[in-house]
Amino acid sequence: MKFKGILLGLVLAPWAALTNASDMPDKLELTKVTDRVYSAIGATAPGTYENNGHNNNLSFIITEKGVVVFNGGDNYQLAKAFHNSIREITDKEVKYVANENAQGHSMLGNSYWRDQEVPIIAQNEAIKEFEHQGDAKLASMQRRNKEKAEGTYVAVPDIGFEDRYDLDMGDVTIELHYFGPGHAPGDIALWVPEEKLLITGDLGFHQRLLAVFEDTETGAWIESFDKMTEQLDPEVVIPGHGEPTTIDVVTKETRGYLVFLRNAVIEILEQGGGLDDAYNIDQSQWSYLDTFEELAGKNAGRVYQDLEFEYF
Repeated sequence: MKFKGILLGLVLAPWAALTNASDMPDKLELTKVTDRVYSAIGATAPGTYENNGHNNNLSFIITEKGVVVFNGGDNYQLAKAFHNSIREITDKEVKYVANENAQGHSMLGNSYWRDQEVPIIAQNEAIKEFEHQGDAKLASMQRRNKEKAEGTYVAVPDIGFEDRYDLDMGDVTIELHYFGPGHAPGDIALWVPEEKLLITGDLGFHQRLLAVFEDTETGAWIESFDKMTEQLDPEVVIPGHGEPTTIDVVTKETRGYLVFLRNAVIEILEQGGGLDDAYNIDQSQWSYLDTFEELAGKNAGRVYQDLEFEYF
């Protein structure tokens, strides 16, 4: 199976009509990626009240032994809507949920899955981060989502791993890989070798500009991305943000951007420039990506502040 387009498959189970601004959807729109893999593609924008915090990709794999979900979701009600969509595709039970990292839109929906008694898996660093910052992440989501946050509580994953965790699901093996630091603590990727399908989590972005946060390690992110692409040879990629695509597209818009920005900041440092020069880096070649206006300057400033310690 060779993947050629940006958008794969069919769109199923459309958003339920909203009767007023406070309503949550009963179901999420699903993109069929392969016969066994579906994804609810999040908005290529920050999480907002209007998009219910659904600004990342929530995916699931149907197997002989049941369903494996990748990402808990931003909140209890969103995870519930996602589960309703899963039930429209298959009557098999959800057996595991894996969190892509420690961010709120990956882990806060764990509360719904915990109430369904589904085991939740994450990398050890993500678990540590959520144990220490879960309450703060919950409070932030509650301020944003208001009454839509109903039912959400901090549910720390109950299965941790260091580098790799395999799930024998009968007809397929699902591999969870930690390739090293990246966008957020405990970033993992999911690999289905029988499908040659890779879910990059937040190691891979496209269609929107990636965000550099205070805990983002851009140099390590490049190394982790390289390990992922060297070890795996995917034909289909579901990135952390954006529609299903190819590894070449994700490489350009993730690794390519990180290398570009770091090189631009290194040149400023070598010439004795300052933070203002970093903010003025010409990033216009990436302006076609969503969230460019919101993030480009912030990204440059954070990369400068990180790299200046390596040079001075």
